[in-house]
Amino acid sequence: MDRITIGIAAGGLASFALLYAPQPVLPQLAHQFQVTLDQASLVVGVATGALALGVIPLSLLSEVAGRRPVVLLSVVVAIVLGLVLPFVSDFHLLVGLRALQGLALAGFPAVAMAYLAEQGRVKAIGMLVAGNTFGGMVGRLAAGLTGSTAPVAILAAAAAGVLIWALPRNAEQTTTRAGISLSSAVRRPILWALYAVAFLGMGSFVALYNAIGFRLAAPPLEVSPQVASLVFVAYAIGGVNSATLGRRAGRQKVLFGMLGLTTAGALITIPAHVVPIAIGFVLLTAGWFAAHAAAGAWVNVVAPHKGPASGLYTGAYYAGASVGGTAGTAVYAAWGWTVLVSVSVCWLSLSASGVWWISRRRKTLSSAKNLSRNTGAPLAR
Repeated sequence: MDRITIGIAAGGLASFALLYAPQPVLPQLAHQFQVTLDQASLVVGVATGALALGVIPLSLLSEVAGRRPVVLLSVVVAIVLGLVLPFVSDFHLLVGLRALQGLALAGFPAVAMAYLAEQGRVKAIGMLVAGNTFGGMVGRLAAGLTGSTAPVAILAAAAAGVLIWALPRNAEQTTTRAGISLSSAVRRPILWALYAVAFLGMGSFVALYNAIGFRLAAPPLEVSPQVASLVFVAYAIGGVNSATLGRRAGRQKVLFGMLGLTTAGALITIPAHVVPIAIGFVLLTAGWFAAHAAAGAWVNVVAPHKGPASGLYTGAYYAGASVGGTAGTAVYAAWGWTVLVSVSVCWLSLSASGVWWISRRRKTLSSAKNLSRNTGAPLAR
């Protein structure tokens, strides 16, 4: 593993640790600020929503200003806000600062995949997702076990030091990118299908993780917050799986297989027992992050320009986290865990169906063109 890959993985660790640190303490936040379950979930939802809004403009900014400055500024500003958040005593101010933190964080995921692709390290995107995954796990565990997000901000600052050291100043291509626009990222139907995978898959994933803390704390399980936070150890499996299978960029079998594993894991969590819940979360985490690594690498292989396509994919990913996470918590509060799992499975199935249909259509058109070329017959339109 080279220096750049290590640095980007460290940046992913810092970013995801900060982004999802409040997730395991949502029940405590609901009690502390006297708000409902779905209102408490806004602490996560507004951050991912703001991040989703920020990735496209920041990905376009990186086309002009360069990838490295956007990546570094994104992480540093988010860490400063993370150090302030534990001292906030007003819920509305907390939500507002989390939105600013999400907007600041947008620069890293908007640019990191494109940066790796331009450095000839497409296969390292799996390591990026692994860094994201371990950051999410460590951040959630640190917050859940201590009941505070302060240790997470300190951890992220250490990881940011590695990021700053690892990214060389003169490693970027110097060709001008000012003429590049989003149009190049929306011309190919397969890109739209992969954006849908990001939106629906991440929506399903965050919906389940947002609600699991409330489910574990409620009867009949009544697990303590410290023990409940151990569910995030499943992220370790997800990190290993994404780093391994993410290298097989663009392979349909990997994407479909891992979406299927995610679905199976979600279904296994339905019984109200800790063991199947733990097994199910390991499987769905491993499946989703490997699927995400494969889909993200696929985008950067087929896109004419890496920055805009990576920005749209990342925007869809975090928009799904915001919309799906907030909606999923509301579904759980209204109808319970089984209905939430059913909704999540429907979203995952829809995303897989879109990729399958467009891929099949592309193969049909390609076969027809080859037949026309070989026989000299005109291609039917």
